[in-house]
Amino acid sequence: MQAWKKKRQRLWLTLALLVTLLIVVLVPPLVSMSRYKSRITHLMSESLGRPVRLSSVELRLFPVPGFVLTDLTVEEDPAYGAEPVLHADTVTASIRLWSLWRGRMEIGTISVDEASLNVVRTAEGRWNLDPLFRTAAAKAQPEAGGTKRRVTPLPYLEATNSRINFKRGAEKLPFSLVETDLSFWQEQPGDWRIRLRGQPARTDLSLDPADTGLVRLEARVQSASELRRMPVHLDLEWQEAQLGQLTRLLIGSDTGWRGDLTGELHLDGTADAAQIHTRLRATGVHRAEFAPAAPMDFDATCGFLYHFSVRALENLACDSPLGDGRIHLAGDLPGNGGLPRLSVELDRIPVAAGLDALRTVRSDFGPGLEASGSISGKISYAPATPAPVVSQKQAQAKHANKARMAKAHPAMMEPLMGGFTVEGFELSGGGLSTPIQASKLVLEPVIASAQNQPLGHSPANVQHAALETTVTFPAGGASPLAVNARLARAGYQLIVHGQASVARARELAHAAGMGAAAALNSLTGDPATLDLVAAGPWLPTESIPFAGNPAAAADASEVAMGARLAVDATSAPATDTLSGTVTLRNANWKADYLANHVEIAQAILHLENGNMRWDPVVFSYGPVKGTASLNVPAHCDAAQQCGSAFLTAPSPTAFPITFKVQFGDLDASALQAAILGAHEPGTLLSTVLARLRPADSSSTPAWPPLEGTVKADSLILGPATLTGATATLRIVDRGAEITELDADLLGGHLQGGGTLRTAVGQGKPAYTLEGHFENLSPMRVGQLLGLKWSGGAFEADGKVDLSGFTGKDLAASAKGTLQFEWRHGAVAVEAEDLSVTGAVPEALARFDRWTADTAIADGTVTLKENEVQQGSRKRAVDAALTFGDPPKVNFLAPKQTQASR
Repeated sequence: MQAWKKKRQRLWLTLALLVTLLIVVLVPPLVSMSRYKSRITHLMSESLGRPVRLSSVELRLFPVPGFVLTDLTVEEDPAYGAEPVLHADTVTASIRLWSLWRGRMEIGTISVDEASLNVVRTAEGRWNLDPLFRTAAAKAQPEAGGTKRRVTPLPYLEATNSRINFKRGAEKLPFSLVETDLSFWQEQPGDWRIRLRGQPARTDLSLDPADTGLVRLEARVQSASELRRMPVHLDLEWQEAQLGQLTRLLIGSDTGWRGDLTGELHLDGTADAAQIHTRLRATGVHRAEFAPAAPMDFDATCGFLYHFSVRALENLACDSPLGDGRIHLAGDLPGNGGLPRLSVELDRIPVAAGLDALRTVRSDFGPGLEASGSISGKISYAPATPAPVVSQKQAQAKHANKARMAKAHPAMMEPLMGGFTVEGFELSGGGLSTPIQASKLVLEPVIASAQNQPLGHSPANVQHAALETTVTFPAGGASPLAVNARLARAGYQLIVHGQASVARARELAHAAGMGAAAALNSLTGDPATLDLVAAGPWLPTESIPFAGNPAAAADASEVAMGARLAVDATSAPATDTLSGTVTLRNANWKADYLANHVEIAQAILHLENGNMRWDPVVFSYGPVKGTASLNVPAHCDAAQQCGSAFLTAPSPTAFPITFKVQFGDLDASALQAAILGAHEPGTLLSTVLARLRPADSSSTPAWPPLEGTVKADSLILGPATLTGATATLRIVDRGAEITELDADLLGGHLQGGGTLRTAVGQGKPAYTLEGHFENLSPMRVGQLLGLKWSGGAFEADGKVDLSGFTGKDLAASAKGTLQFEWRHGAVAVEAEDLSVTGAVPEALARFDRWTADTAIADGTVTLKENEVQQGSRKRAVDAALTFGDPPKVNFLAPKQTQASR
């Protein structure tokens, strides 16, 4: 009997397997999927609350009965855009078997792989996922008659290896989650669960996914009568994000931060009142270019009650250990324009941690500096609304002596109260030969008025709360150097006043990471007087996340809930600024492109908006004395070191340095001796021209790009003197240009100009000179040639091309033309003058007009077409001038022409 029962069981099992096999083989081909395509589309559309399209449907019986859908697209609500909310090439939809017994077919699970999901947020703050919850909540409500509404259950949605894109309206943001696993289901009616795991990425940058960290999210949302009252529980964790890749992810560039970051957020409550707890852990935080003495690690925890509808924080409390100390932050951030109330308490926080934090956000600050000491204290921030202005009439009735003060300055409570104390402060390293020390510093609250303090570019009369302290220390001058520091939430301000030796000023500039510090390297002399103001934001604009995208910044500020604590562009400059003056006396300056030192009796450097202006500069260069002014623009690239062009030699730039130089009586021979030096080999031209070559063509340092005017009361050029000379000079690539040369010469006037092109390789420099001479004195012109000239004015126009370094080279290479006209003149020769050969032609003894064209070539000036007119008689003369010291004039036999009537 027992054996028979076992045999029957095996028989029934075999029959069941055969029937199942027959169903698998015979049923699918007999089932028309076209009948179910519209039904499945309708079911999914009803469940998701969105129009659904698909290409084809296939029946699948194992392992769970269901359908395989091809090319699934879930359309978007037009209010959120035109792009589909979800697209997947292949989707598996399983059927709830128990629904078939009730005569209905319901989708139990929808599984997608490598899908693309778009999450959209409109400008009004609505999300495209809101209707999904609203539709499901509405279906769960009973009908008007109290009868229970038949609800199509929301299927279990799961996506693997998919991508989530984020959009702001129709604009797709570069942020996305890749390699994402997402699950969304309804535990029971009105109770939704979400689980997500993905890696943050940017679509416009190539990032290492392993370094951007891993995001995990677990959430539970329950239905309510209104969306803002829906209870929410959320656990969010961002694990092991590398700071360099994280900054590239957030702002699009690597700001040079290094370290690992893990963040957590836990939320319980509703949109009206959500209790939030956060934790931020960081290890090994430092700049890429330096490693701090002790790693900057922190583990900060915060808790607060957040009201999403009014963007308000209540009961904020944050704690973080740092070194051997602790930081505690507490307060409230009310919404709807309410004024925040905050307090910060520091307990034995190392000053070195503050220096490391500053260098973390400012890569150019204080390389090599070391700080010691600790800071303790408490600051409370509680701004109050200004009290009404008391009229003068009312004030006189009570306190006449206070009426004027009340009228001029409305009463205002100081928003900052308390203070911080720094014990044992010492700043060393970074090239400082002597540490800066202060046994005790006190940071006290002050109210700074924007119209009186250059903390930023705020409108007048706007007041800002700040902390202020002053440190005074000897810096090598007759009086100590005082530094007043003002620290606000948006930025800083430093006021430096006093005297410092040039060496100490150079150390301080290098320690602060100032770009123009190299300007002091070639300078020595008496202590300089400093009167400077430096101001700027804590974070440069380009380092602030979303700083270049106002719309993205608005979204980010809402998510981060820290807009009030961000850098306020109205209360601090967008970039660092330095203004004021530096006064030098009795200084020596040596530039690489000059042979000797320049002695500076006095020079004042004016700094404003990034521009540098030296005015006046009273200098002497050997026997050459003069005054100058120099303007260095702020538009030069940092790599070109244009800002230190007065003291160093920058590369050529599209924004040249402008100058003005004024000399008294200047002797060209003295200038030559000054430039060449007493024992300098070579010639004046060879040395000067070598300096005009670009730096890449010679090891000799090049002159900086210059453009300006040179004036001299007199310029002695051997036997000739230019008086009241003014010239515009430009030093350009491979040469120089002289334009608008204007001077008095030989009793007349000279206007002209010229160009210089330096040599390439072993070639010689080339010159082009041209000029127009008016009303020259024939007597003085004749003296240059060893002749005795007299008569009326002498005028000429000439142009000559030359090349070479020495006078011999120049004379041999000279080629050009000269045209002159001389009226009512006479030429005679001193009897003992050996520089003249041949007899002076009779026609030149006295004439009414002499015009001539001359040719300059082979070291000689030769008369060509010329005409000497005396009354109605016209003749030509034949003569030549050979360059030399002195020049030689050769008169040939006269040529007589028939006078024409």
